[in-house]
Amino acid sequence: MISDHPRPLDGIRVLDLTVALAGPYGSLMLGGMGAEVIRVEAPGGGDIARTNPPFVGSEGIHFGERKDDDVSLTILNRARNKKSITLDLKSEQGRELFMRLAEMSDVLLENLSEGTTVKLGVDYEKVRRRNPRIVYASVKAMGEPSAFPGLKGMDIIIQALSGLMEVTGDADGPPTRCGLPIADLVAPMYAVNGILAALIHRGRTGEGQRVQVSMLDCMTSWLAEEHFDVMAREGYPCRTGNYHDRLAPFGVYPTQDGYVAIVAFQPDWMRGLLEAIGQPAFLDDPRFSSRGPRMRNAAALNRSIAEWTSQHVTADVVRELFADRGVPCAPVRKPLEVLDDPRLHASGALMNLSHPRFGPIDAVGMGLPIQFSATPSQFDQPARALGEANQEIYGGLLNLGPQELGALREAGVV
Repeated sequence: MISDHPRPLDGIRVLDLTVALAGPYGSLMLGGMGAEVIRVEAPGGGDIARTNPPFVGSEGIHFGERKDDDVSLTILNRARNKKSITLDLKSEQGRELFMRLAEMSDVLLENLSEGTTVKLGVDYEKVRRRNPRIVYASVKAMGEPSAFPGLKGMDIIIQALSGLMEVTGDADGPPTRCGLPIADLVAPMYAVNGILAALIHRGRTGEGQRVQVSMLDCMTSWLAEEHFDVMAREGYPCRTGNYHDRLAPFGVYPTQDGYVAIVAFQPDWMRGLLEAIGQPAFLDDPRFSSRGPRMRNAAALNRSIAEWTSQHVTADVVRELFADRGVPCAPVRKPLEVLDDPRLHASGALMNLSHPRFGPIDAVGMGLPIQFSATPSQFDQPARALGEANQEIYGGLLNLGPQELGALREAGVV
């Protein structure tokens, strides 16, 4: 249900030329905060994500062949709060319509493959000539020009090139992919930050500009937070699995019915943990009495903690450490537990999805995890069918008459 409350980005129009996830997630956030997002897709097919299983239709959610009334669950999640139009940018008429929309927009967000906007004639320089005030944001896999020409920037490729995989996993195991497409999700968040900053600058000066974000740059900047270069020189492995030895004890430990995460590097937390596991003498042991030596001897300390946690059920470990002693400790929850947490639904971090024809469905989608005191915002408009907003945008915003729009449709331009 669309809220009547004003939103932070009311009055901002975004021309959305994004595909897949790194890009659509950015326009999703902008739409949730109130921007009018006009999503441009190719006639006849649209974003490849529209073919992602599972599908939702009259027969419910399934992983079979897509039927005529089926919609990808991916689209129901990522295309909310957006108006879908179709437009063939390879045609001269299509490019002119796009430029007319760009003249009336505040932001253009794109994440097309390197060089594509130039080939299509909708690159920053050409758009800026038509609208000097526009904020033109680009999310690229490895920058533009790319340091790896021709290489497709899928999330796993970025995780590999950024070093993220090499620092994830056990020291004696292989590099490990993060379980979520983290590069695809992080880069658009940086892009949104850049867009909002550029809009503030435009508000002061009237000047638009280009905002560029590289998925590889984003993930590499995160890598530098942990000083792996210094630790490698000291002989520490890059991968430490479920433990963070610099902050030992800090890790994930087995219980009789699951796992718990424990953090106890502060002196009072350390004392509480060691008393709980029956090893108070460790407080005076030179191996563990201060953080420097403790890092060198983290494996021995972790073994002692795991021996104790593995003798108890998760709830008892959490109660003993956190409730009774104030040591940060939490159960490792399974995804289904988290997706069913009413508190996360109440906060807006999670929300149930809805099919535009069949209503609510049994699937959880991303919420907007930002709470505003004066301008409540959320993804409350269901995903639109491909080209569903053609009449609204071309007929209403661009004032094209029925005959003109019909001719464009007949020619395959829209």
